[in-house]
Amino acid sequence: MTAQVFAPAATPHPAVAALPVSGDEVVVGGVTLGRLAARVGSTPFFAYDRQRITDRVHEVRTALGDAVRLGYAVKANPMPAVVQHLAGLVDALDVASAQEMRTALDTGTDPAHISFAGPGKTPEEIRSAVAAGVLIELESETEARRVVTAGNELGIVPRVAVRVNPDFAVRGSGMRMSGGPQQFGVDAEQVPDLLRYLSTTGVDMVGFHVFAGSQNLDAELIAHAQGATADLVIALAEHSPSTVRYVNLGGGLGIPYFPKDRPVDLGRVGESLAAVVGDRIGPALPDADVHIELGRYLVGEAGCYVTRVIDRKVSRGRTYLVVDGGMHHQLAASGNLGQVIRRNYPVLVGNRMAAHDVEQVTVVGCLCTPLDLLADDVPLPRAEPGDLVVVLQAGAYGLTASPTAFLSHSAPAEVLV
Repeated sequence: MTAQVFAPAATPHPAVAALPVSGDEVVVGGVTLGRLAARVGSTPFFAYDRQRITDRVHEVRTALGDAVRLGYAVKANPMPAVVQHLAGLVDALDVASAQEMRTALDTGTDPAHISFAGPGKTPEEIRSAVAAGVLIELESETEARRVVTAGNELGIVPRVAVRVNPDFAVRGSGMRMSGGPQQFGVDAEQVPDLLRYLSTTGVDMVGFHVFAGSQNLDAELIAHAQGATADLVIALAEHSPSTVRYVNLGGGLGIPYFPKDRPVDLGRVGESLAAVVGDRIGPALPDADVHIELGRYLVGEAGCYVTRVIDRKVSRGRTYLVVDGGMHHQLAASGNLGQVIRRNYPVLVGNRMAAHDVEQVTVVGCLCTPLDLLADDVPLPRAEPGDLVVVLQAGAYGLTASPTAFLSHSAPAEVLV
């Protein structure tokens, strides 16, 4: 088995160029694609490479050093087997729903190392989180009051942190989650009042969480955000009713989806973080554990979506490959999950990697909508019904971020290989 450069593209996407290939076939988790498809038993399916996840965590830990605790944001990929695997590699799990919390608890992770963030937590979810003993990251005064009520009813001292909506935004983020009005977190200027209320309740206020934005590939912008976040948390800590023991700086490291994207400079991010922790947070908040919370960056490049060609048709000069999957499983690749201008994810014919008869094709799914587009006018080897089309960079925000009930097709399988 060797890593081969995929021939059809003059400048292949880095994710394609780095793929292991055996003969004509892509290899996923040490298994050739055809054999993996036979093992799964049906298409379409998602496959996640266990070793690539392990290697990525090792890379991150090496770059960030021992001064920072690494958390996994379960929302990126909540498949239980993936979460179980990562639970043995990271220091903490971050969840955004009661179901994700149950998945995290099922791994055997200490509830003290599980945090529950996100707006709109229901009273029932809050009660469950208090009962479980996980850290609840407060997004509003309403949530704070519900936490206090649940703690009093259960006879449990809740552990809480305040998620802060800072007064600055982070340039370069694919999805901005801070600055200006936001549904996320408590506005920084309102945090002191919330802390005064918490000081009267008896809850265990442990610290702060600031998540400024996601899918950022610019290490310098990330470094600037880390510094600004540290300064904000240090200022807010003066109002805390207890010693700050937890500082979550968020994450937001992106992965390259499109040809012009370049991987984030992880070494530079680590250097910046070491300086922020050593020169700012450490001296000001010596009891605080500093956390970085990553989701997409840990699992995104380790996953692929595999779908089979059902039909090949030519319509007025354009060749279409119609596959048995589509946007109901992989909404992001269709361009309908936040893209302003639609661009193609890296796509290949996974069982024709050695082919040289390349043609321009458009890959579409099986749904009755023109939005069901997986690849628009891309060069691929000539494919026929039965061939396997592979969408890369599919390990994060794939199945669970897609409209799986649309047109009532069956759900795809997921495998960790």
